[in-house]
Parts: sequence; C-alpha cells; structure tokens
Amino acid sequence: MLLEGKVVIITGASRGIGRAVALGCAREGADVVVNDLSGPGAVVEEIRALGRRAVPAEGDVADPETGKRIVAVAVDAFGTLDVLVSNAGICPFHTFLDMPAEIMRRTNEVNYYGTFYVAQAAAKQMVTQGKGGAIVAMSSISALVGGGMQTHYTPTKAAIHSLMQSCAIALGPHGIRCNSVLVGTVRTDINRDDLSDPEKVAYFNKRIPLGRLGEPEDIIGPVIFLASDMARYVTGAAFLADGGLFVNLQ
Repeated sequence: MLLEGKVVIITGASRGIGRAVALGCAREGADVVVNDLSGPGAVVEEIRALGRRAVPAEGDVADPETGKRIVAVAVDAFGTLDVLVSNAGICPFHTFLDMPAEIMRRTNEVNYYGTFYVAQAAAKQMVTQGKGGAIVAMSSISALVGGGMQTHYTPTKAAIHSLMQSCAIALGPHGIRCNSVLVGTVRTDINRDDLSDPEKVAYFNKRIPLGRLGEPEDIIGPVIFLASDMARYVTGAAFLADGGLFVNLQ
C-alpha cells in the first residue's frame, strides 16, 4: 500500500473529488482527517468501513484559524501528520462585467487564501515533527487557460499552482514536497449545472482525446502518487490530469 501508516488531511472531502481521494487514500492504507464546510457527510464511516481510522474536522478553510484546528485534530487523533491534500474550492459561475464584489471576495478567500492557510498550518506541524511530508493542492486546467464565466475563479487556480511552486522552495530544506494537480473537466457539484447541456458535454467528449469527461475517481491516482514515497524526488511540479484536453488545439 502506497500510504500505509500515513496520516492524511483532506479538505473539501465530503463529496466529489475530495470524497473520492479520501476513500482512495484509505484504500492505500492511510488514516484520514475529513474536512468540509458543512460536515463530513458519510465519508468518515465509509473510511472506517474500509478498516482505516477517520475523524471529522468541520470548518471553513477561508477562516485563518480553521487550518490550525484541522491540524490539531489530526495530531490529537493520530499523533502526527504526513500529508495534506488541499481540495476545498468553489466556482459560482458569473459574467465578468457585473461580477459582484462578494462573489469575487468569497472565491478568492476559499480557493486561494484557504489553500494558503491550511498549507501553512500543515507545514508548521511537519517542520516541528522533523520528518518531512507532502502537500498536494488541487489546482485546475483553469490555471493555464481562461474562462469567460470564470474570471474570478481561474486566477485562484493559477495562484494555487504558483503557491505550490514557491512552497516547494520554502519547504524543500525541511523535506516537505509541494505539488499541484491541474484537474481537467471533471463531473462534480461545482459544474453540474454547466454540464447539464447535452451539446456542451458532446463538445467536450469530442475535444478530449480520451473521449470523455473526467470522473472524481480519475484524480485519485495522481494525488496518491504525489502524496506517496513514489514521488519522493518530485516537488514544485504540476500534474495535469485532464484526459488530454489542454494539448488538443483542434
């Protein structure tokens, strides 16, 4: 098992990609701290049913104190912290010219500030422990391309990618690896309405070389690889998991 004996924090883990990754980490031998704004849902019990330990850590990552509390939950429950998967994020689609300031503010606070705060809290604990660690932040193909209804969102994903590059430099001397996963078009609650149009889905299925939209389970492998010792010499990297969408210009 690639994560045997590891303790993993996953934010935004009650559904979608976060839930899939939490269960995937448990199947690879990890004990998991499950964070979500509205509570962990059924994920904690699902992990326990797999024979691994799991604890909930409810909270809004946009609050600078939440990251500290999540890390404290991990240490109190399991005595250590090995991996952070920063997954929490929002994308309320909106046009640019009449973008409400509140949507702009909230998207930045959850996506970028939230990633920063949780990564900082996790890194402080890892440095104190003195045995290294891994931070995997969920970025997006949107870090590389634009979106007319995502002018508030795409910059946050570019910022997360950049943050992991800078953290790789800052934390490398402590043996802490920092990488991002650039997720393609994956069916989640964030884009359910956007992908309710059959014509749009057909367009993506044609545009993506692998011929289909992504599913949350498609992101498990990249995250586990980056979190595990298989990637022990990988830091500051961006793992593009998009079915080939970005490279297809036709």
